[in-house]
Amino acid sequence: MFQPKELFIGLRYIRARRKNHFVSFIAFISIAGVALGVFSLIVVLSVMNGFGNELRDRTLSMTSHATVSGYDGYLSDWSAAIDKVKKNNEVVAAAPYIRKEVMLSNGRRVSGSLIRGIQPEMETTVSLVESKMISGSLTDLKSGEYGLVLGRELANTLGVYEGDRVTVITPQASITAVGVMPRLRRFRVVGVFEVGMHQFDAAMAYMHIDDAAKLFSYKDKVNGIRLKLTDLFEAPRITRDIEKDFGEDYWVKDWSKQHKNFFRALQTEKTVMFIILLMMVSVAALNIVSTLMMTVTDKESDIAILRALGMRPSSVMVIFIIQGAFIGLFGTLIGVGAGVPVALNVFEIVSWLEQIFSTDFLPSDVYYVSDITADVKVSEVLTYALSAFSVTILATIYPAWRASRTLPAEALRYE
Repeated sequence: MFQPKELFIGLRYIRARRKNHFVSFIAFISIAGVALGVFSLIVVLSVMNGFGNELRDRTLSMTSHATVSGYDGYLSDWSAAIDKVKKNNEVVAAAPYIRKEVMLSNGRRVSGSLIRGIQPEMETTVSLVESKMISGSLTDLKSGEYGLVLGRELANTLGVYEGDRVTVITPQASITAVGVMPRLRRFRVVGVFEVGMHQFDAAMAYMHIDDAAKLFSYKDKVNGIRLKLTDLFEAPRITRDIEKDFGEDYWVKDWSKQHKNFFRALQTEKTVMFIILLMMVSVAALNIVSTLMMTVTDKESDIAILRALGMRPSSVMVIFIIQGAFIGLFGTLIGVGAGVPVALNVFEIVSWLEQIFSTDFLPSDVYYVSDITADVKVSEVLTYALSAFSVTILATIYPAWRASRTLPAEALRYE
């Protein structure tokens, strides 16, 4: 009795039995459509979050949170640079590196490779490569022993295993008695790693930084230092602070700049998917329009009586907006209630389905990421739910407006 009259009548219409059962059926379809749309939004985009996180983690296991190098591509006094950068409390660790493109050969097998010269003990503090080793270890790289750690696919291409030898051919030339010859050196394979991303497993190789300096005639120079930060998501801000400390003669880049196009493509794909799935909710919203239009026709005499008793057109609009809002809210709550548990347990559900159908949805020999995981973010779930609910509210405006335009005399003429 204390409810506003619009809310009371709107809820009464929702609970009342309808003369036309087809209207109730359309209302049920509308609720199911909204629920399915919200369910799809939460599950699909949460899985895309998990996929993006997995790709980011695998990428950062080989790259670094940030790098510091000179504008000419070299650092002469890299130990002083490391001491300087470690004064920043948000820098956890730093390690020098040499980066060069070479050719690797084993007999008739030849493959291009990206060589990274490292200090093994320092490298383990800034990257996760050591945890990805399937044979050997980064610490097996000893200065002067000319050892080499290869990606698994690169090792398979060359047909080598731990203990075998490969020839490293550099783009630099040496002048000999018989003319200009490419500089080359025999290295022994001391380990193999597998990150799970083709661009690294098929092209990356590690050697000790002293061996790389001799091979490429770097002497005491390196190409830069790799940094591990306290929070990788704060990397842009931290790198700006580091850049201020070093001045204009140094170039500081964070991981988001190094892989800008890749992560931007992932974000664009996620945005497009959100729009596509929201269109599914929009289709369900069209059913809400149909439901309310038929309800307006069914309740035309009731509306006329309310208008004759003095109810304002705006109040009539509110009554039917409440009906449509209830359909949207009920469907949204069902979608959230079903979507969040499914997204949280998507790995177990997919594994169960794979066992039932005796198949592998994402074969590891085809896809880089073979496990389906999800990252459910509360803020995103709220955004999806509010977006879907807003679409359903917009769908109620036209039918409610039509109801408010009902003329009592015309509606009651034949009653």
